[in-house]
Amino acid sequence: MNEQLEPQKKKNWKKETKSIFIIITLVLAFRSVFFEPFKIPTGSMIPTLSIGDFILVNKFSYGFKVPFSDWFTDPIYITGPQKPQRGDVVVFKYPKDVSINYIKRVIGTPGDRVQMIDRVIYINDKPIKTVEVDGAKYFESMVDKYKNYNFKFFETYTGESKHITQIDQDNGYDQLKNFPQIIVPEGKYFMMGDNRDNSSDSRFWGFVPFRYIKGKAILVWFSMELPMPWSPQEDKFKFRPGKIGQLID
Repeated sequence: MNEQLEPQKKKNWKKETKSIFIIITLVLAFRSVFFEPFKIPTGSMIPTLSIGDFILVNKFSYGFKVPFSDWFTDPIYITGPQKPQRGDVVVFKYPKDVSINYIKRVIGTPGDRVQMIDRVIYINDKPIKTVEVDGAKYFESMVDKYKNYNFKFFETYTGESKHITQIDQDNGYDQLKNFPQIIVPEGKYFMMGDNRDNSSDSRFWGFVPFRYIKGKAILVWFSMELPMPWSPQEDKFKFRPGKIGQLID
């Protein structure tokens, strides 16, 4: 009897293993082509995105890719590709280390002339429109370490996007306030964080090739800050239900 059952057990094991493999492959293919979740680990996109936001990235915003094609080489597009627009919030491979993902806002597209004078960004010799706004509600969702910063908040119009940016009036580092006019090369993009004075971006490490862009951030699906053991004592657990479902502009 045991000898008769052994082949059936082996057959069932192979069938279950095959099913698990197919499911894993389909899930990974879905993440590679359609949507992928990411967690925001830093404050470079505050107040648009908070530390601890869980976001959804549309991987086919700029065209459908061959599944897994961007894992090992440049992505292969089945349709498009469509180019990112000025103002898009995108996830991309960090040019200095492609194993790391960054998220920033597209400021300059290929051919644009980009310059910053006294914290005002100029695109093709025209300043980006900004209007100062009251920032009280933005302080509420910030991690505690930023609560004592001397921030000013601005409603900012970047391309078709209307969003909030902030500057730290006490940060006097010149490269954060001024940089000479540069021309964005073909096939590359100039990125900046909405937390203008607390962002490592294209002002410091240069342009992002289109092939490094993974997709467009579209939605906050969960938001929670969990202090780490090394976090300052004043940092506390934060659950932000009001951010769940927030579209990213």
